[in-house]
Amino acid sequence: MSRQWPCWRPFPLHLPMRTEWKTAGALLSAILLALPLTAGAADKAGTTDKPGKTESTLDKMENKAKDTTHEVKGAVSDSWLTSKTKIALFADDRVKGRDVRVETVTGEVFLRGKVDSDEAKTTAAEIAQGVEGVKNVKNDLQVVAPSARKTVQANDKQITKAVETSFGRDPQLKKIDVRTDAGVVVLSGEVPNIPVSAKASEMAHWVDGVKSVKNELRVAQAKAN
Repeated sequence: MSRQWPCWRPFPLHLPMRTEWKTAGALLSAILLALPLTAGAADKAGTTDKPGKTESTLDKMENKAKDTTHEVKGAVSDSWLTSKTKIALFADDRVKGRDVRVETVTGEVFLRGKVDSDEAKTTAAEIAQGVEGVKNVKNDLQVVAPSARKTVQANDKQITKAVETSFGRDPQLKKIDVRTDAGVVVLSGEVPNIPVSAKASEMAHWVDGVKSVKNELRVAQAKAN
């Protein structure tokens, strides 16, 4: 009797290995697919952050520029108001007295010096307040009677000569045309800017015998604009 060996069947080791390879492949594919998405998200986040930082820096620079511009405008505005106030004051013959000084700080005009009467003091404040852009007027003018000061009677020809002599010492004023009519000095010609125009009115107003100054000067800056 021959021994019958049981039929041998190979153990299916290849089946679980194939399943493991499939699983590993699926995981690898998932990782590879996830990498571009992650990188893209990182790039997107980086792109978002960078403009944010750039925008923040630009905002700071813009704000600083605005602040600087505001300060410059404020300074120019005060100078402009001082000049316009001087021109208005010296053109009004009710403001008696040549010792009138004007200063402007952040839109507030300060009047200092001496005038001939209370009326002249009140009028000076009203004129200054009427200048466009003036926020407030501080009137520190002192009233001093004309008899308390040296007065000089001069005719129109003498006044014109005195004003021209005064202007001749300043290169910016020496080309200004001057004429006088019954004590009223009329200035004509061209000057480089409004402060020079105001200076001309002020210097002419200081001359003895001048009642008022009519400023007809043209400003080169305004002409150019």
